[in-house]
Amino acid sequence: MSTVAQGGRRTVVVLVVVAVVSLAVGLGLSRLLVSPGKAAADAAPPVAGPITVPVEKRVIANEVVLRGDVGYEDPVGLRVETADLGNTAVVTGQVPEVGASVDVASVALEIVGRPVIVLPGELPTYRSLRAGVSGPDVLQLKQALVALGIGVGDAASSTYDARTAAGVRALYQRVGYEPPTAGEELQTALTSAREAVRAAQDGVGAAQRELTTASAGPLPSVVVGLDAAVNVARARLAEAQSRCTEATPEEPCSQADVVAAQGELDQAVAARSEADARADVSGQNASLKSAQQALTAAREQLATAEAAVLTPLPASEVVFVPSLPRRVDSVDVKRGGTVTGVFMQVSGATVQVTATASRADAELLAAGTAGTATFDDLEIPVTVASVGALDTAGKTDGTTDGTEGQEGDTGTGDTGSEPPSDRRAVVFTLGDLTPEQLARIQGANLRIRVPVSSTEGEVLAVPLAALTAGPGGESRVEVAGEGGKASHLVTVTTGLAADGYVEIASAQEPLEAGALVVVGVSEERPEDDETATAEDA
Repeated sequence: MSTVAQGGRRTVVVLVVVAVVSLAVGLGLSRLLVSPGKAAADAAPPVAGPITVPVEKRVIANEVVLRGDVGYEDPVGLRVETADLGNTAVVTGQVPEVGASVDVASVALEIVGRPVIVLPGELPTYRSLRAGVSGPDVLQLKQALVALGIGVGDAASSTYDARTAAGVRALYQRVGYEPPTAGEELQTALTSAREAVRAAQDGVGAAQRELTTASAGPLPSVVVGLDAAVNVARARLAEAQSRCTEATPEEPCSQADVVAAQGELDQAVAARSEADARADVSGQNASLKSAQQALTAAREQLATAEAAVLTPLPASEVVFVPSLPRRVDSVDVKRGGTVTGVFMQVSGATVQVTATASRADAELLAAGTAGTATFDDLEIPVTVASVGALDTAGKTDGTTDGTEGQEGDTGTGDTGSEPPSDRRAVVFTLGDLTPEQLARIQGANLRIRVPVSSTEGEVLAVPLAALTAGPGGESRVEVAGEGGKASHLVTVTTGLAADGYVEIASAQEPLEAGALVVVGVSEERPEDDETATAEDA
């Protein structure tokens, strides 16, 4: 009995173990085998589901983001015209050091022993100035001399005259150099012109004396003699006539004597009358006129020669700079070398930041707009000083194409790919900085942020991705339904946009912060069909 009972218990245990193993194997096989329904469900396209975000209350601010280089203001390259030197433009002295100051009437350089004088002016030097020339460059020179307290005569005249030349001589005396001269050839011409004037003056004097002598008439002694001859002739005629009146046979009248005496009287009277008549001086007058004309021509030649030797201002000895004083940034020549092109770079004394912006962004940056520049952990207040044309001769922001230096100016993804003609130069002034801070950022490239527009306080805003366009071009948002309700479209009026968000200025139906709006769809797989799986199992 006991043996039979024990065998029955072992049979039950074996059956239980077999059942458990069978169940485990079935479960394992169910994991490995995929039913046709499940396979079809897995192969079906995913079901799209909405992605929603809440409407927010936030401040929206638009800003221009740039990068700019720190440097001194208004850099200018100084160049000197050496074409009229006639020889190699060798630097002989007065080479300034970097950091030195260049002021009005200072000598920027010495070339072949002659100074290059710095004067204020917008026009560059393009010709030598000498007596008789006129133009705006002459007027600029006069204004510069007047600013130095040097007289130039009529400062409003644009003609280089003797007073201007005197002012140039005074300028050279002030800088400690001999004034330039016109050259030996012109000096020789002046000497010849002076001698010609003296000779013409002598000729006029001689012709004048001849005319005076001819116009004076006979001498008094000659007149007395003529009067005496008339009286004698009259006495002889009277005596001859008397003899004829008292004639006798013994002493008959001789009519021949009367006729002879009358002829003698007529001659004496004619000579006396001729002495009283005005002398004919037409020849002497003609000689005097010719001599005077020769003198006038000689004097004109002398005036030309004198003007030619007036102190000139050679183009190689002056350079005009728009504003002074200036700081020497770099010197490209040394003593003993030669000058070709720009020999020195100078700039103003004020430190500034120079950047570039797209034309559209530059139009948002009015002079006086404040911003912030950052360099490492240093934040620097900056102000827009000017916005102007970009100098296409070289980049002003110190960046390369497509690099960080060409940041998205207003967060719009501007890559700086537009041509230079579509970009503008933007100059910023810096706020108060310590000397140490200035030294730290000198030559650095700063990141600049300039707010250009902002909402007044917090406003309703949604991501730009939540906006869709209606059939009439109106803006819409899709508001998610609550409690299983379907979403619906709401027409909205947008305001300022920045940083990926846009202001909702008004809506067709009330919108509140926290309301959910659709910004996209997600991919969701349907739940496994449990019924099919169970059946397959």
